[in-house]
Amino acid sequence: MSRLRVVVMPGSGAAVELRHVPEPVLEAGSALLRVELSEVCGTDVALRDGRLAGVPYPIIPGHVSAGRLEKIRGTITDMDGTPFREGDLVTFLDVHRTCNACWYCLVAKAMTRCPRRKVYGITYGLADGLTGGWADAVVLKPGTLCLGLGDAASERFMTGGCSLPTALHAVERAEVAIGDTVLVLGSGPVGLSAVIVSLMRGAAAVLCVGAPAARLEAARAVGAAATCDITEHDAGERLAWVRERTAGRGADITIEATGAPEAVAQAMRFTRDAGRVVVAGQYADHGDASFNPHADLNRKHLEVRGCWGSDFSHFARAVRIAADPERSRPWSRIPTARYGLERANQALDDVAARSVVKALIVPGVDSPE
Repeated sequence: MSRLRVVVMPGSGAAVELRHVPEPVLEAGSALLRVELSEVCGTDVALRDGRLAGVPYPIIPGHVSAGRLEKIRGTITDMDGTPFREGDLVTFLDVHRTCNACWYCLVAKAMTRCPRRKVYGITYGLADGLTGGWADAVVLKPGTLCLGLGDAASERFMTGGCSLPTALHAVERAEVAIGDTVLVLGSGPVGLSAVIVSLMRGAAAVLCVGAPAARLEAARAVGAAATCDITEHDAGERLAWVRERTAGRGADITIEATGAPEAVAQAMRFTRDAGRVVVAGQYADHGDASFNPHADLNRKHLEVRGCWGSDFSHFARAVRIAADPERSRPWSRIPTARYGLERANQALDDVAARSVVKALIVPGVDSPE
């Protein structure tokens, strides 16, 4: 039996390790996916640093991946019922075992809050098998939802990674309307995808506040009308910068995609009266923040909405966008850095330091490109 390389995150605060494991025997309805690309995102840094609760360490990170179906046991179909074949290039929804039977799934229509949901690379551990994309191969458990990709679509989809469906969900929650001025706080992958998707939705202009300079340059490349560097302007100066570009009112809609707790209060202050704020960046616990309920929220008649992850509808639309060469063109302007499995620690460090815009694990390479 052949052996596979996997990157294992042994526990909170520990460096990841490259290990070799035997190729597992597949159960009926499962598949072995030979990984071509897997993303490294802020969630993976949070996993390394222990900022997510309930993680079953040790784990194999990598929750959004693409690759070829190497072995299929039984039949696996796409959402239209078409069977996949061995050799097909696919991606798969990282959220698994959503029950479609609980109160959250059926009444609240909030499948991201299903208490039975599991997530590849996050809440599946090494004890559950090869369930993360930082590996030569992933075992797709029965019931995993897969979607086909073309070669070019795979590159574009993975450049977006989890940020693309997350941004779709955030912009949907924001109800961006034609002609709106949207402010995006954060110039990481979620912020960049939020810029692109807001423009797709009909925003007249999207402003972006973030750092460092390379990420702000990427924001302008994907369509941001103007950017503001948080390393050069304090919160008061950033508020003035936004108002200068919105006739003194503030943005119609602000999407927070930073992960910094203080950005939530700033999002409220940067938004016009009777506007809307969507909080999408607080996936990990970075601590508390304070705001003035009278001045920042109630007197402004402001609407604030949380946005947790994404569901299959956002994932499927993300794949469809990636398949369209014209609509997906902005993601091709986002710089990517590629790392072999043995360079996973470096990839995590670079993402944490924001020295790269988008990082991808490529099992077939030995060093970053």
